[in-house]
Amino acid sequence: MAERKYGEPAPETHTTIRSADWDSEDLSGQNHERVAFVNVDMTEASSRGAVFHECTFSGVRFNASVHSDTAFTNCVFKRCTFFDAAFTGCKFVGSVFDGCSFDLLKVEGGDWSFVGLSGADLHSASFRDVRMREADLTGARGAGVTLRGVDLSGASLDRADLSRGDLRGSDLSSLDPRAVKLKDAVIDIPQAVTIATLLGLQVRSD
Repeated sequence: MAERKYGEPAPETHTTIRSADWDSEDLSGQNHERVAFVNVDMTEASSRGAVFHECTFSGVRFNASVHSDTAFTNCVFKRCTFFDAAFTGCKFVGSVFDGCSFDLLKVEGGDWSFVGLSGADLHSASFRDVRMREADLTGARGAGVTLRGVDLSGASLDRADLSRGDLRGSDLSSLDPRAVKLKDAVIDIPQAVTIATLLGLQVRSD
């Protein structure tokens, strides 16, 4: 399982919601703290301004759900599915994902700093203008991923596969180009200079 930042244990939950059918439910404004959601169906659910703090989601289906300005802070996601889910301006700070699927996931804006996504399959996911400072993407399988304008400063990217990915506008300062697969990835000129510098090359204009 992906480890929580600094090895902190997952928070204990106090209540459990099991096998609930929240298909197409509007969860806007709800507030849940230290709740265990087990096999809950949130397919096509929506939320705006909801808060899930230190919750655990096990086998939860977020497929085709839409969330705006919702917080999932310091949560744990186990074997959850996010097929075609969309998160806009949401906060996932400190959350950890284990054995989840992210096919066609779309993330726009928001703060995903300190998230644990080690080994995650992100090949068809899209992250745009997202803060992912110090995120753990060790060994992430992101061939074809979209990471546009993403703040990856301090992120762990060792053994990540970002080949064929669109990385334009993202902060790649913490990337070791010798430890990450980058074949056919799309980058911009400033990023090319950053990578060349990380490889020990001298970039000159004349």
